[in-house]
Amino acid sequence: MARGKRYQPEQVVNLLRQIEVAIANGKTTAQTCKEAEIVEQTYFRWRKEYGGLQIDQAKRLKELEQENAKLKRLVANLSLDNLVLKDIASGNVWSAPFLQAQFAFDT
Repeated sequence: MARGKRYQPEQVVNLLRQIEVAIANGKTTAQTCKEAEIVEQTYFRWRKEYGGLQIDQAKRLKELEQENAKLKRLVANLSLDNLVLKDIASGNVWSAPFLQAQFAFDT
């Protein structure tokens, strides 16, 4: 299944404004979404996520979401490293995945 076009946060906010204006002028949601070349489901998802935001706020939201994902990956990596170091410090050397893999290659 092919995915459609990816929109930038600024484009989403502008499209939402245009759709809201068209709906206020009497067009149906289905008609306006079709003219904007998006499906209604996308419109309602965007409205839920970006509704009421200004362009700069939407852009900042996306930047913060990306930074949050990056930090979550970093915490997961550090937690794994910490767990391995605790196993090594407690003398349970064989539970450390790195050492198990290294031992498998040495034999």
